[in-house]
Amino acid sequence: MSRVYPQTLSPSSPSSYTSSELESFTIWMKSLVFNTHGCTVYSSKGEIIYRVDNYDNKCGQEVYLMDIRGKILYSVRQKKLRLYACWDGYKWDDCSSSKQLWFQTKHRSICVNSCDQKARGCAYRIVRTNRKSGFKIVDEDQEGALVAEIKQKETTTGINFGEDVFTLIVQPHIDHSLIMAIVMVYGLIDS
Repeated sequence: MSRVYPQTLSPSSPSSYTSSELESFTIWMKSLVFNTHGCTVYSSKGEIIYRVDNYDNKCGQEVYLMDIRGKILYSVRQKKLRLYACWDGYKWDDCSSSKQLWFQTKHRSICVNSCDQKARGCAYRIVRTNRKSGFKIVDEDQEGALVAEIKQKETTTGINFGEDVFTLIVQPHIDHSLIMAIVMVYGLIDS
C-alpha cells in the first residue's frame, strides 16, 4: 500500500500572491466541497492554490476565494440596484477576521477599481476575446497593458480539455489572488 505524505505548508504572506515571473494556472470549474458551486485553481506544478466555494443555495449572492487551507482571501457580494447589478470585493485581513472593501465592479462597464490605499489606484477592465469563454484583463492606467488572460485549456496539439477547464496566465508583479477575485466576478456576471 502506498503512503501519502502531506506537504509542509509555509505561512502565507502577501508576497506569496505575486511573482517576478509569468504565472500560469489551471481553473477547473468544479468545487472541492460536495454539493456546492465553485472551482479549483491549480498552479503550473499541479498544486491546488485556490478554491472558490459558494455555500448559498441562491448561487451568486456571496462567493468566497480561499487558499488551500480554507483561509478566506476575498469575498465577492452582489449588490442589487435598480438598473444595474454591482459586485463588491472584500479582502480579508490576515490577522483578524475583518474584511475591507477592496474593489467594486459595475455590470455595464465591467471595471474593477482597487481600493488599496497603499498602492496606486488602478482600474482594470475586462475585455472579451473572440474565443468562447475567453477574456483579458487590462490595466487602463497603463494604457491598456495586459494584466491577465483566461482561455479554454488545450493540449499543445489543440485538443480542448472541456468547457469547464481554463488556463489563466497572469503577468509578473501582479497579485494573482486579486486576479482570481476578478475572474470570480466575471463568472458571476457571465452567469
